[in-house]
Amino acid sequence: MESDRMRMGFHLMPPTGWLNDPNGLCQFRGVYHVFYQYSPDWPNPDAPRGWGHATSVDLVRWTHHGMVIRPDTVDETSGSYSGCAAVVPGAAADGGDLLRLYYTGNVKEPGDFDYVTEGRRATQILVESDDGLALGPKRPLLREDDYPACCTRHVRDPKVWRDPDGSWWMLLGARDVDDHGFVLVMHSDDGISWTYAGEARADMPFGFMWECPDRIVLDGHVYLSCCPQGMGERPWANGVDDQACYFELADGVDLGRGTTPVQTDRAHRWDLGFDFYAPQTFVDDAGRTLFIGWMGVPRAPYTSAPGNMTWCHCLTVPRLLTRCPDGRIAQQPVPELKALRQGAVEQVDDGMLHLPEHRGDIEIDGIEGPFSITLDDAFTLSFDGTTLSARFDDTLGVGAGRTQRTWPVDRLDNLRLLIDNSAIEVFANDGRAALATRWFPVRDELTVALSGSARTVRAWRMGSGM
Repeated sequence: MESDRMRMGFHLMPPTGWLNDPNGLCQFRGVYHVFYQYSPDWPNPDAPRGWGHATSVDLVRWTHHGMVIRPDTVDETSGSYSGCAAVVPGAAADGGDLLRLYYTGNVKEPGDFDYVTEGRRATQILVESDDGLALGPKRPLLREDDYPACCTRHVRDPKVWRDPDGSWWMLLGARDVDDHGFVLVMHSDDGISWTYAGEARADMPFGFMWECPDRIVLDGHVYLSCCPQGMGERPWANGVDDQACYFELADGVDLGRGTTPVQTDRAHRWDLGFDFYAPQTFVDDAGRTLFIGWMGVPRAPYTSAPGNMTWCHCLTVPRLLTRCPDGRIAQQPVPELKALRQGAVEQVDDGMLHLPEHRGDIEIDGIEGPFSITLDDAFTLSFDGTTLSARFDDTLGVGAGRTQRTWPVDRLDNLRLLIDNSAIEVFANDGRAALATRWFPVRDELTVALSGSARTVRAWRMGSGM
């Protein structure tokens, strides 16, 4: 029962077992598809890692399809790792669109290896589907001999797109022999046969491995997203080695034309919370750039499965990306989520809100001066005029080991909080800052305490799309 009360209503989570990176995000034949790293037999230490699958027609109500890609070939005996989706118009057998799924097959050979320079194989694999559900045979596309000599055995997480001129491009996260992370860029005329086209490299050391690369175009400006590992000593990293960042490339610079310079002073973290990693974007039929991340980190110093839960982790809600005038990227929950709003919750005279359960949507506008919001006397989001901080201060273990995150903010204008039983997502200043965290409340009702001045405070109970 304790496990059930933590299950969520609008955050994708596994029916049972372990979930991590979102994969294969797309809208295909009018349906939204979210694949994800999945181990249904978790916590068995030998549980195979493959792809789970969920679909939706509205980004709100989801249907699970189980484990659809399994590590069942010689090229993926240690797991079917992360990858992406690409839609090919008119290429299916019925004349409709064809779905291509690209991913990394991981093999760790038995023996005394470091699994960096030897003992590991990374094969990029393609699977196709005419309907998004039935998957065709697996086709290996790239192996170790196809990567440049500077690469270690850490090459993974393909992100593929097709330019309007018909040319195909693939990004691969990589680690070189000098332990510098970078992005490998490949080119193809058909999305099948690939050749080396260049690299994206930082102007100074910035992590030893760049996972989950992505290319994002907003208002004609090109961004590179990746997850650099080995960042724990950075003063802003909170001791966490695995980060998720984006860089705006210089004007006129794109990926795949030789070496692309990446300026580290243009790096921004995607999310400032405790639980965020491995994001991926896609462009839907309406032309919107949407974004989903994993609400977890690979080597967390806290737990996401207290109380002997039979499942672990979730994804963020789909977020809509827009470019700010200064080049930063703003993130907001997709408008479709408002369809789950139910009865409005009125603020009482003592500055308190009471929701009958831990599932709500809170919007606060016109904030002036210092301000704070506290949930269940355990999680506090506060602004003191120069710093926005998120802090767990509880004696009941609601944060399950999470402590505090802070970041400089010159002003706080507005906040939106999405609370979904064991997940919280915060969006500040129209999405210029985002914060995702898990928590594990023990109270039956949600109490919200507000302190400070705000023009409006609105709250709604939220229904379930699961």
